Amino acid sequence: MDTLIWSGFVVGMLGSLHCVGMCGPIALALPVGTSSRWHLLFGRLLYNVGRVITYAALGVASGFVGKTIAMAGFQQTLSWIAGALIILAVVVPVRFWKKLLPVNATGWTSGWIYRLWQRFFSRSSASSLFVIGLLNGFLPCGLVYVALGAAAVTGTPSNAALYMLFFGIGTIPVMFATTLFGPVLGPNVRRRLTRVLPVAAVALGLILILRGMSLGIPYVSPKLDKQSIAEGAPCCH
Repeated sequence: MDTLIWSGFVVGMLGSLHCVGMCGPIALALPVGTSSRWHLLFGRLLYNVGRVITYAALGVASGFVGKTIAMAGFQQTLSWIAGALIILAVVVPVRFWKKLLPVNATGWTSGWIYRLWQRFFSRSSASSLFVIGLLNGFLPCGLVYVALGAAAVTGTPSNAALYMLFFGIGTIPVMFATTLFGPVLGPNVRRRLTRVLPVAAVALGLILILRGMSLGIPYVSPKLDKQSIAEGAPCCH
């Protein structure tokens, strides 16, 4: 399997430390109810599965965009741009990006999701927790955007969905523990661990740039051409 696709799990695992800060309050606010402990565990698992399914679905959309660009002969350019943007996202101050991001659009999306959530947070059924997870996956999130950018470079909707699936699975251990036990990592520990995130992001950016160079190195920088994408050839050739 392509190294790029496997990197989705690493990005998700390290990024889950960021998720605790952003989505942790949502996870802690999940309805509990009075059911058994097994029901509680199953409901929390369904919540996280819902998030992962949404990430995979977004990956399919990202993959179609990436494949369209690849068929036009610009997959290498897409890979270079995606890698460069990820590295820039690390080195450029956050306040600069806030000026560029469509704040109104992201605010509208969040508001729409929160209004839908009101129907489900009053219930503790497994189906409600699953839907909350599905909606959670649509919340505007810089980490998810980075993952989707990398997913687009995989070249096909199936590979992109697989990348986002691995990304979502990587976020489950910390987020699942958070839904059960609260903030499992103290602020000082999280602060130290999140220093790894910029390193991981830069590494992912470099992988994408190497991939765009089409050096013919299996799994790292495979040959990229329109014919292989059209035929759905494995991306490690």
